[in-house]
Amino acid sequence: MPFREGGRAAPFARDRGENARPALAHEMNEVAGSMRGSALFLDRDGVINVDHGYVHRPDQFEFVPGIFELARFWTNELRRPIIVVTNQSGIGRGFFDESAYAGLTRWMCDQFAAERAAIARVYHCPYHPRHGIGEYRRDHPWRKPNPGMILQAASDLGLDLAHSAIIGDTMSDIAAGAAAGIGLRILVGLLPSEEGEGAPSHEAVADLAGALLLLRSRFAPNAA
Repeated sequence: MPFREGGRAAPFARDRGENARPALAHEMNEVAGSMRGSALFLDRDGVINVDHGYVHRPDQFEFVPGIFELARFWTNELRRPIIVVTNQSGIGRGFFDESAYAGLTRWMCDQFAAERAAIARVYHCPYHPRHGIGEYRRDHPWRKPNPGMILQAASDLGLDLAHSAIIGDTMSDIAAGAAAGIGLRILVGLLPSEEGEGAPSHEAVADLAGALLLLRSRFAPNAA
């Protein structure tokens, strides 16, 4: 699967420059033919794995219950791509480096492949406007709630964002999806009272089982 690092050639998608091209990439043939059209965008920490804080090793990585079932529905039943878009300011803060992130991301994608739910692409942003160190101390169009990672994926893969979906566990995920024009925005786990005023429209569910039901109701071939 291609991994896009936000800038220089490296294993995952991160944009250091304004026009970075994909770095190292493994093409997943199972989903390559379905990349034109809708996609499912997933945040990582809090959606794919339990957010224990700056996770950067496999022994820290705890998959959220229901993630593989949800992914199999999207990739196997619908035959559409899954794309991960993740802020990774732990790199910019100096908590871990790009190599550790790349190794963990390869491991994560291998687990999805073993579960018959291939990830098509992974994009990440290592910058933080206040806590980044050196060149990493900056805001960036790829850092959610900015929509840059999503827009880059749409450009790379020819996606129809209006007919795509995003699942996140924070309002920054929802705001990024709204700014990019993603049609279905699903917030997992956050109580309505915690969402804040003026939040973009979205659906709220308690867990990934609820997210899967919602995806089935909107995207399954026999959905009304």
